[in-house]
Parts: sequence; structure tokens; C-alpha cells
Amino acid sequence: MYIFKNAIKNIMRNKGRNILIAIIFIVIGASVAITLAIRQSASNIVSSYEKENKLTATISFDRRSMMESFRDSEKTQEEMIKSFNDIESLSLEEIEKFADSKYVSKLTYTYDINVNAKDITEATDSLVKEKTEVTTKRTTRQFGGGEGRPGMPPMGSGFMTDSTTTKKTTEKIYNEKKDAGAFNLVGYDSYESMKEFIDGSYKITQGKVSSDFSGNDVIISEELATLNKLNVGDTITLVDPKNEKLTYEANISGIYKETSDSANDLNSMFSNSANKIITNSNFVKTIIEADEEVSATITPIFELKDKESAEKFEKEVKDKGLGEYYKVSNNLSEIEGATKSINNVKVFATTFLIITLIIGAIVLIIVNMINIRERKYEIGVLRTIGMKKSKLSLQFIIELMVVGVVSLLIGTAVGSTMSVPISNNLLKNEINSASEKYDNIENNFGGPDAKNFKNKDFGVAKVDEIDKINAAVDLKVTGKLLGIGVLLILVSSLGSIVAILRFSPLTILKERS
Repeated sequence: MYIFKNAIKNIMRNKGRNILIAIIFIVIGASVAITLAIRQSASNIVSSYEKENKLTATISFDRRSMMESFRDSEKTQEEMIKSFNDIESLSLEEIEKFADSKYVSKLTYTYDINVNAKDITEATDSLVKEKTEVTTKRTTRQFGGGEGRPGMPPMGSGFMTDSTTTKKTTEKIYNEKKDAGAFNLVGYDSYESMKEFIDGSYKITQGKVSSDFSGNDVIISEELATLNKLNVGDTITLVDPKNEKLTYEANISGIYKETSDSANDLNSMFSNSANKIITNSNFVKTIIEADEEVSATITPIFELKDKESAEKFEKEVKDKGLGEYYKVSNNLSEIEGATKSINNVKVFATTFLIITLIIGAIVLIIVNMINIRERKYEIGVLRTIGMKKSKLSLQFIIELMVVGVVSLLIGTAVGSTMSVPISNNLLKNEINSASEKYDNIENNFGGPDAKNFKNKDFGVAKVDEIDKINAAVDLKVTGKLLGIGVLLILVSSLGSIVAILRFSPLTILKERS
């Protein structure tokens, strides 16, 4: 208790010096508070994005691998088409086997099928091969006996004649996988699963993506609409490719265009999505359930448990027998890329925090060393009357601790006030970029009804307004700040403690006299 009381008296006695130390701690406290607030704000944004955008993996057809295999084997185009027709789609049993993994937390999958349609012209590609058949016919003629006439064979002998007939036919070599239907009907179960519209590969130009994911609304490509003079609100009739008696009326709710590179290929009249009709998964399931012979492609989506699972899951799937023409891909790079700029702000804040603490510690050590030198006589007297070095060192630590903690609390209050505008200013570009991205996504979908779209996050909705960033210094930040402050006080006190331990009281008093 004596040490504590004496420490308080010394603080009041040396106001000027302690005010200087207090100012240093206030500046450090405010700087650290702002920096920690920025870090926490950036972390909250990243956490929000990762929460709404789960790490997923999917299995898809690897066209590049197939083409490389065909090139190495030097197959003809006809052989390539026939080989492609022999590649089997993944079965549900195989997908469930792959999903039975410690790296997977959830499995979802969607179906897409090929269908026909009444009175709609499609964009097709085919290979026509011409064949030539040569037929040779041999005829033997027999004559009677006798000398025969001049210039003719003797009677009773025979001779043969050959006649050749050439016949040309054509054979159509085509993609049998599309023989089941001219159009690709793809069903989604939510806005969030329509990745092409989120990343901007597809964009609605007329109408919108229907908010009813259980009806018979469809959206078609601009090319298909132009080719067949179709408009939003028109009705088309889809036909079961295996049973023409099964037909399904579909309402066109929107028209989209493809904005990816394939849509700008001058060597191709149609884009890859020209014959793609987009609807909801329930509509596709209705067609499948009505005819078991309809061939459906299953697109699995494996929700992974963590980032470390991505590479391990890919290896496991290949070990379980995934075909050579299939590949495993994930969205890890997209998630990391989307939060890269905000993580950069976090790294900057961390660097600034480290620099602040290093400079602050150096300044405090220097100030404390000066303080010790000015109070050498006091130290010599206290040591002469019998105060132990440990208690004397503790007294100086308590003095610095009291001044430091009070100053840090004041600095925390100052930093808390300044943290919101400073954090928002540093994160302004990222937040504005997120807001712009969200607006673009909404436009890509054709501006769905606000009540159905306003709560869709897509990883950016929660950071779309600057004043909603939670950059205030909360209890968590305050706790970190005080912990850093105490560590800083102890570090800056080391110089004082070393000096006290090295001082000899008799030498100090002798120098004084």
C-alpha cells in the first residue's frame, strides 16, 4: 500500500513530466484504437462475404483434356465425334460416392436436359460426310460351234465383259448427345445459384428473371428471340424429345444476352448460349418425372468445410475413380479475389499498428530513461533507507501504469470518435465498388421485384452503404487495446528497471554531494 500511495504522490508531484507521458499514451491509444477498428471493420466485411459465399467445388466436363487426348491420338473428326458420343455423364450414384467425404459438409445438384420445341428454329452444327460406292459387274457371253463369222469368236466359245457403276451417298456424322433435343433447358433453384448473371456473363436485356422458382417461366437468348421473332410475354411449347405427345407450355419472362468472349467470336454465327433456355429446377423436374427415358445431366455442387479441404477433396475424388474427361474446380480463387482489396486495407492497418507500437515503445523508453536520470537522488535516498530494488522498480512501474491506463482510456475515447470516419474513408473505394457490383448484379437479373431481391446478399449487399460499416471501438477492441497498452508499459519500463538495478546508492549520494 505504501508503494502505491508513494507512486500517486510522485505522479502529482511531477505533473509536467507525467503530462508529457500522458500525451504520448493518448496519441498511441487513439492511433491503436483507430487501427484496430479498421482491422475489425475489414474482418467483418470479409467474414460477411465468406459467410454468404460458401466455398464450393463442382465436377464438370473437361473439354480441353478431351481435345488434347484427341490431338495426341491423331483421330479424324468422325472418330472424335464418335468418341465424344461414348463419354458417359456422371450418375447420381457416382456423385453421392464423391460426396461421402470428410471434406464435404453439404451436397446439392441441379438437372439440365435437352428438349425440342414447336415452330422454333435452332442454331445447329453438324458434319456431313460423302461416301462413294463403286460396283463392278462381270458378264459372260456364250456362242455356238462353227467357224464363226470374220471378226467374231469361233462358235461354241465365250467371252466376259465388265461394267462399273459408281454411286455416291452421304452420311451425317453428328453429336448424338444433342439428338435427344434441339434446345438445352437448364433449371436453377434460386437467384444465388445463377452464377452467370452474378458474374455478368449473362445479362437481361428485356423483361426479367422471374421470382417464381416453381412455375413455367423461361428466359431465352437474344439470338433465339431474333431468329424466331419472339418477345417477352410470348408462349412457347416445349416437347419431350422421347415422346412428342408430351408437351409443356412455357411463358417467356425475359430475354438475355451473353457477354463472355464466346459471344464475340466472329468465326461463329451463334454464341454458346444461343439454344440455352433458362428456367427453374422444378419445371425441369416435372419433365423428367413425366418421362424416365429423358436423359438428364447432373451438375453437383459440393459445399466444402474449409479452405484446406479444396485441394484434398480434388485429390480424393480422382482417387475414387473420376473419369479422365472430368475435372474438379472450386471458387476459392473467386472468394479470395473478391476480398483481396479489403484484406490489403487490413494488412496496411496491421503494418501501421506495428510501426506505431515500435515508435511508441522507443519514445517511452527514452522518456523513462530521462525520468530515471532526473530522479537518481530520490532513488539513492530510498535505497539508502532500505527500500529493496524490487519494490523501487515496482513503484516506478505503478506510476507509469496509472498514467498509461488513464491516458489509454482517454485515447480510446478519442479513437472511438475518429475511427468511424477514418475507417469509412479508407474503405470507401471498396464499399463503393461493392455497391456498384450489387447494382450491376440487379441489372443483370433485369431488376427483379424489390421485395424478392433486396435481401439477396451475393457477398456484397451488407457493405453497400458507407454509414453502415461498424467501425466503432467495441469491448473487443477496447480489451485488445488495454492488453497492448499494458505490454507497451512493461516493455518501456525495462530500461528503468535495468537502470535502477545497476544504480549504487552510495555512488549516487556521493555524486550529489
